[in-house]
Amino acid sequence: MSQEQPGRTQEVEGQDKEPIKYGDVFPVSGELADKPVAPQDAAMMQAAEITVFGQTQKGGTAASMQAAATINERAGLVGHEDQTVAGDQGVTVTATEIPGARVVTEAIAGEVLGQYVEATPLLQRGGGVGDVHHHGVITIGEALEATARTAGNKPVEQSDASAIQAAEVRATGSNVLVPGGLAAQAQSAATLNTSTREEDKVKLGEVLTDATVKLPADKAATREDAEGVFSAERRNNPNLTAYPAGVAAAVAAAANLNEKGLVS
Repeated sequence: MSQEQPGRTQEVEGQDKEPIKYGDVFPVSGELADKPVAPQDAAMMQAAEITVFGQTQKGGTAASMQAAATINERAGLVGHEDQTVAGDQGVTVTATEIPGARVVTEAIAGEVLGQYVEATPLLQRGGGVGDVHHHGVITIGEALEATARTAGNKPVEQSDASAIQAAEVRATGSNVLVPGGLAAQAQSAATLNTSTREEDKVKLGEVLTDATVKLPADKAATREDAEGVFSAERRNNPNLTAYPAGVAAAVAAAANLNEKGLVS
């Protein structure tokens, strides 16, 4: 036994000539998955977490990146000042407030590396469509309103319009689009934005504010609803991804909280 372990160590060291890549640590695909995790990437994620939370998150995305980057640097596979995708395309940490929770999304170059939900005290909610808003659940309409607050400055694109349409269909239980409703407004905005100057484009916040009032019916968000909305958003995005803290992310967070019974 004592002679086998050194042999295994040598074998592992001999194979360990490739740096740890994003695809080895996080559930990402495409170009990012093949990029090595570099020290400056980790430093930028740490700075982003400190900006949002006041400190880095124990066991969070920054910690995982730092561990991988340290191994890569010690192995001489990256330099201390090296940065890969993060340096070129940006690190984002967003905290999306929805009723009863905060959804934290950490991404690099638009690819979500980690997302988790923190329960927060739920204040009394008023208004909305039907009694469902008072029964300790988060509705699809409320998830859409959360998107208006967290991604409200994002210009409406076709992927957003498709996600909103899927959300409206599931909230109302009808495949017939409501004239002048959320889905119709979103589709008009997405079409208009394709031929409009950036500063004049219609934003998500303009469409989704007061979504619970605009919807003719509403329902508690479920896992099936979240999957349907995510599929619609992803399918209509040229990069086949969903926008961090966007429509699909908000509905998924609401469904997750409802399923775990964290809303009271």
